[in-house]
Amino acid sequence: MLSNFNPQQGSLLLSEPFMLDPNFQRSVVLLCEHSDEDGSVGLVLNQPSSLLLKDVMSDMPNAEYQLFVGGPVGQDSIQFIHKCYDRLNSGIEIKENLFWGGNFEALKLLINDRAIGLDEIKFFIGYSGWSGGQLNKELKENTWMIGNSFDPDIVFVNDEENLWKEAVISLGPRYAHVAGFPQNPMWN
Repeated sequence: MLSNFNPQQGSLLLSEPFMLDPNFQRSVVLLCEHSDEDGSVGLVLNQPSSLLLKDVMSDMPNAEYQLFVGGPVGQDSIQFIHKCYDRLNSGIEIKENLFWGGNFEALKLLINDRAIGLDEIKFFIGYSGWSGGQLNKELKENTWMIGNSFDPDIVFVNDEENLWKEAVISLGPRYAHVAGFPQNPMWN
């Protein structure tokens, strides 16, 4: 197996370097929910869309937040992660000072009042989902590397192109060489 760690809520899933699925190619996925029996839910952190939140939410004219493609499931839903529980007072804590979802009506008021910074929240169209046992099967097939120890601020980094590489390097010396692999092994 590429990774010696077990997935858990708050883990980062890093796709193997030659993954061909365009939904997950060189992706960094934050696991928001994980159960071996019930399945997993995650959000791809480094697939920006061409949309801003205000483009899809007409009642939020000040929402200048980039929308990311969280995954191929539920493309008609908006998901968000944040580190502003002190103002929103809602959300599921998935890692220390990192929350998933919350009271969207309260969030709209805060955004329209410009009370939440661009570096405190990230919005997604859709999400990534795995049925019970599916993620563990993919791990045995070396589809993913797992990062359980990382600075939660990496979630809000705006360098999507290098996020996968930096996250792989952060796994330690055993993985650092993987970050330098070309996307297509034919380019080597």
